[in-house]
Amino acid sequence: MTELSGHRVVVTGGAGFIGCALSQRMAATAAEWVVIDSLHPQVHNPQVRPAALHEAARLVEGDVTDPAVWDAVLADTTPTVVIHLAAETGTAQSLDEATRHAHVNVVGTTVMLDAFGRHGVVPERFLLSSSRAVYGEGAWQREDGSVFYPGQRSHAQFEAGQWDFAGARPLPSSAPVTVPKPTSVYGATKLAQENILSAWVNARDTVLTVLRLQNVYGPGQSLINSYTGIVSLFSQLAERGESIPIYEDGAITRDFVYIDDVADAFVAALAREGEAGTPTYDVGSGVGTTILQLAEAVAAYHSAPAPHITGKYRDGDVRHAECRIDDTLAALDWAPRWSVDAGVAGLQEWIAAQR
Repeated sequence: MTELSGHRVVVTGGAGFIGCALSQRMAATAAEWVVIDSLHPQVHNPQVRPAALHEAARLVEGDVTDPAVWDAVLADTTPTVVIHLAAETGTAQSLDEATRHAHVNVVGTTVMLDAFGRHGVVPERFLLSSSRAVYGEGAWQREDGSVFYPGQRSHAQFEAGQWDFAGARPLPSSAPVTVPKPTSVYGATKLAQENILSAWVNARDTVLTVLRLQNVYGPGQSLINSYTGIVSLFSQLAERGESIPIYEDGAITRDFVYIDDVADAFVAALAREGEAGTPTYDVGSGVGTTILQLAEAVAAYHSAPAPHITGKYRDGDVRHAECRIDDTLAALDWAPRWSVDAGVAGLQEWIAAQR
């Protein structure tokens, strides 16, 4: 698929952070760009059409878990491409709101597929926004070279300040190699999305591409959602001249990938011809950054006080999450262009403009 001209695209959750960025790149070239979004107040306040959503997009305000919403959409359009972004996010939040996450992420996906079956619709392409959370803690390597999956750190480990797994080092995740072992409810629901969609498309002889996204940040992300966007949280603290509090010992590692690079990866994935099976790609910067390094970069930008280590922790939090992007680079006409320093600066400029 080299272009969207002539294609009717349905984007679930398409009024969110990533969906708006995609609309700016692709909505004008599609025959139709239909967005289904509930405009949840945790993300959208006020609950109005986002200014960042391209004018060519037709917004349907509704919940993906509601069959009537799908019946109304499919009465008007027969999608050839589906970009499935709709999901409840937030690793920590999912532990206390498991039903909400499972309902939207899992049931929302099955309701969508049932609607396609009811209306006799088989889209040519599905593109799923999945998450690094499907890997959980991922694979670690012992000093003797053996690889193991340590699973979730226990509450007792946290209480003892044992942040890492003794005698081992973390390995970057890679879709062809790393076995998904989610350690959060959120991660489990995202893996369920992958499996459900894969089963459906294989039975219908259509195509699914999965993008496992690392920590996405940048202009356009919600500044009011306390469960996502650590970069924006740090930015707002530093902008107010406060010292950023850092959990554990500051060495929690994440792969921070800028929104422009993520949106470009979606474009590149759609441009690639459909493949058999379920091609799955890791989308990140390919560089691990500690939370302390991130906080120091944000604080330096604002000339704020140095970040401080608190020793606090969140039960269920993953210690290290970064990925290898070699296979993604080889398969897609794509490469990340934004460093963390450049991305942090870009986000600060955007946040200042919102004031």
